[in-house]
Parts: sequence; C-alpha cells; structure tokens
Amino acid sequence: MVLVTRRAFFGSLAAALPIASLACRAHDAAVNELATSKSSMLALGEAILPSELGAAGIAATVKDFQRWIAEYHEGAELLHGYGTSSLKYMGPTPATAWAAQLDALDRTAKRTQGRSFAALPVESRRSLVRSDLDTLKLDRIPPVSRAPHVAVAMLAHYYESSEATDRCYEAHIGRETCRPLAAQARKPLPLAPAGA
Repeated sequence: MVLVTRRAFFGSLAAALPIASLACRAHDAAVNELATSKSSMLALGEAILPSELGAAGIAATVKDFQRWIAEYHEGAELLHGYGTSSLKYMGPTPATAWAAQLDALDRTAKRTQGRSFAALPVESRRSLVRSDLDTLKLDRIPPVSRAPHVAVAMLAHYYESSEATDRCYEAHIGRETCRPLAAQARKPLPLAPAGA
C-alpha cells in the first residue's frame, strides 16, 4: 500500500486544478463565441437543416443546438444501459473545435467570395460546408458530442429530436416524451399536411 503525504496530495491536486480550470474556461469561451456568432450559426442551419422546417423551425432548431452546447458538462456521468455496470462520462468539450470550424467557414467565404458566410446565398453556403465535409469520410451521423464538424453536430442534434422522428414517419410519435398509458396502444396520429 502506497502512502501519500498530505503535502504530496495537495500538490498533485493543485497541479490538476489549473488544467480543469483551463478546460472549463476554453469551453465557456467557445460557448460565448458560438452564442455571439448567431448569424453564422443560423446561416449554417439554413444551409444544412431540412427546408421543410421553415424559417421559424430552423431558427428554433439552431437555438436548441446552442442551448445543448451551453449545457454540455465535461466529465458528467452518462446514462448506462440496462444490465451493465460500466459507467461512462462526457468527454472533452467539442465546442472549441466547432467554434474554430465556424470561424474557418467565415474566413473561407471572405477569402473566396468577398463576403461573410452568413451573407452568402444558401447554395454557396452549402457548397462551402460540403467541401469541408467531403474530407471527413463519414458513413453515418455520429452522436452529437462526437461529431467531427459543427455541421454534422447540428444535423445529429436535430435527427436525435422527437420532431425529426415525427417528420420521418409523418406521424405524432412523440419519441422520448411522456404519454399516458392509455395512449400506448393507439396508433400515432398522422401529421397535418404541409401548409394546412
């Protein structure tokens, strides 16, 4: 059994605290940067999210994604599957990489087309995002926290939502929402047609 002196323990604790503090500050700075670049985030959403959402739906989805980023807590315990005892924790914040990617899209837009990313037409924005994503070689949409690009993360966040499931099946399924037991056996009602 190894005995650690009180001085050694507090010394190692003091050495670890600045690293944790720096990671927390980096996350906060990235969240602030993503929050202040609302026009770029909305422009990204308009370029990649389904157009069926409409302007209000896209804006709400982008806002919800920004809230998810702001509430991300590195090291938080994740839910584990039924029957397993292994615990998993949230990894390092992806917000810092995503903020840099959003900045890179803006710089590329200014360099190649003389305007900010948000000022470009939607098709030009799609083209810029597509060229970024072509290098990733993804075969599926990963979980939000492991998305290698901010555009993929935004899509992953939307497609994990109850609304996306409802739109996919064109029915009010209400995935991961509480419904009364009496409603469990009833077939989900169809969604109203667009424009109705």
